[in-house]
Amino acid sequence: MSDNRTTDDHLTDRVTHPLYPLSSQYDARWTVDNQMGPNALWLLEWLAPALGLDALRPCARVLDLGCGRAMTSIFLAREFHAQVTAADLWVAPDDNARRIAEAGFADRVLPVHAEAHDLPFAEGGFDAIVSIDAYQYFGTDDLYLPTLTRLLKPGGRIGIVVPALREEPEGAEPPEHVRAWWDPGFWCWHSADWWRRHWTRSGAVEVEAADWLQDGWRDWLTWCEVVAEESPEEFHRTMGRRVAEMLRADEGRTFGFVRVVGRRT
Repeated sequence: MSDNRTTDDHLTDRVTHPLYPLSSQYDARWTVDNQMGPNALWLLEWLAPALGLDALRPCARVLDLGCGRAMTSIFLAREFHAQVTAADLWVAPDDNARRIAEAGFADRVLPVHAEAHDLPFAEGGFDAIVSIDAYQYFGTDDLYLPTLTRLLKPGGRIGIVVPALREEPEGAEPPEHVRAWWDPGFWCWHSADWWRRHWTRSGAVEVEAADWLQDGWRDWLTWCEVVAEESPEEFHRTMGRRVAEMLRADEGRTFGFVRVVGRRT
């Protein structure tokens, strides 16, 4: 009996994940075409329960910091009925505005061009700040979190998911078994304990969660394999192949994801 299902049907099967039922409702081709790294919808869906429904209640004002191509911003508007400011440095607001309008959320998601150290927003203007696969690029600075959390209302929450290390490496050399793939940028990846300590000693938030995504490396590998085959952009196909090789060699000993949630004190 022949298989009459389309290529996109098979792609949907590959990215349908039992742990992420909301994300699995999104068009698989759309998520592949607009990705800029790990599956941001999966990671946001993992973050949301830790962030709490009070932070993501209907009409909550949410800053999506480092939103990329605004998939996460659309997710926040669709799934939680939030009013989202989609801030990114690398993707032009006009590009994101078109994508947001096509998804039907032009009235709930505002795209802006912003650099993380120069955010043009009023103090206390947001109920929540979310950042998926972006915060590691600027948030390891000891002085950054207190500056950012001034944008939150008192009691507001910030939640991030970042690529991470299971444990902090000793010394100045990467683990030997992943040396061939190691990039200097990986030194901004840290463990859950590191992030908990980093945020706690800032005095800006009460840390409510800092944990490791169990078997997150397997999800990351699955996604990289899909991107390596299906992305329309050669850069992302090449990056997907390289990261997939690294994750296969590592088998979860080193690489994965950490989520961190803090409440403004």
